[in-house]
Amino acid sequence: MTLAERLESAWYGTARAPWWTTPLSWLYGAVTALRRGLYRLGVLRSVRLPVPVVVIGNVSVGGTGKTPLTIALADALRKRGYTPGVVSRGYGGSQKEPLLLDELPDPARVGDEPCLIRASGVPVAVGRDRPAAAKLLLAAGCDVVIADDGLQHYALARDFEICVIDGVRRFGNGRLLPAGPLREPMSRLRTVSYRVCNGGVVAPGDVAMELKGGHIRALIDDHTRPLAELAGQTVHAVAAIGHPVRFFASLRAQGLQVIEHAFPDHHAFVPGDLAFGDDMPVLMTEKDAVKCRAFAQPHWWAVPVRAVLPRAFFDDIEASLRRLER
Repeated sequence: MTLAERLESAWYGTARAPWWTTPLSWLYGAVTALRRGLYRLGVLRSVRLPVPVVVIGNVSVGGTGKTPLTIALADALRKRGYTPGVVSRGYGGSQKEPLLLDELPDPARVGDEPCLIRASGVPVAVGRDRPAAAKLLLAAGCDVVIADDGLQHYALARDFEICVIDGVRRFGNGRLLPAGPLREPMSRLRTVSYRVCNGGVVAPGDVAMELKGGHIRALIDDHTRPLAELAGQTVHAVAAIGHPVRFFASLRAQGLQVIEHAFPDHHAFVPGDLAFGDDMPVLMTEKDAVKCRAFAQPHWWAVPVRAVLPRAFFDDIEASLRRLER
């Protein structure tokens, strides 16, 4: 068992975390609290933009559904008359300086998640300096900035915070890294504007979110077919996301026989990674598909999903934005 597997077993299972994780967890918590306190006191400066900023993030490591929610929120705001843009760090990409993405961005340069968001039609800017990247969105005409995975990035001042929660795993053992999966203590949840629960158990005060699909899309030419047509077949399932088990389980729930191929989050795929020695269908997340399209084969398919949330959630965000305009 690798160290990562041992830690995850302790975070979400019954195993005990290695003894050395406890002092490191205390140190991590102290540094995190100090950093946030320095921003609160103004010693470290947060940049305030002239437009509303909505931050989407989580307090735990791993995938919780932030990117589908970001796409859904941007779409809802566009339908309500806003021109939203998304700012991202661009994890997995080589780009360091602020950059406004074009219509066909390179995932090796700007990261897989920004490419996926840009494909939905919303303007996206990336960069290590997120306030500087966000200003590129303002120059492009955006009147609302959505910060993807920005909950702990306090350099960008925010008007609203949305914390996305994995409804199945929740917060694991409730401990800070590396003894547990938390980036910040659970008390941080009391300060966010909204808690969105992706599947699983929806606690009081959470907004329920579901990821829904139903079809697959060929990487070579974008034609689609119902996912149900593969029921009973054996497929290769590829996932380089924060919580690949969720993807594999979703395929099994549709009646597919799944051969799992989990890769590290943001993995940079090469053709050999997907050379499985047969012609069985290869299914992957949309986030992974943007990195594999350049060398795609006819039997490779993306499995799109969309985040479904109550209309009242988006209505409430719109009302909050309107109040800021007064």
